[in-house]
Amino acid sequence: MIELADMIRELRTQLSTALADGEGEALRFELGPVEIEASVAVTREAGADAKVRLWVIDAGASGRYGHAETQRITLTLTPRTATAPSGTVLITGEESPTER
Repeated sequence: MIELADMIRELRTQLSTALADGEGEALRFELGPVEIEASVAVTREAGADAKVRLWVIDAGASGRYGHAETQRITLTLTPRTATAPSGTVLITGEESPTER
């Protein structure tokens, strides 16, 4: 299992890599909302600093986590960059005059 935060962190890394790989390419892609659907196990740690954690699980593993509540969640993430004035993320290099 991996934590949901780790899955989102890896998604961010992969999108950043795609953004960098697109530099100088003639074909451009505008990055729109990203939907993620995952099965998660919800666990609560005991103790004074108890935390609730969401663990991403694969479909075949859900039976192994019978002690945990399992849920199916869908997240819609809208990627933005700190430097893009409009917030639009383009997976490529310089803007083409015919792009919208």
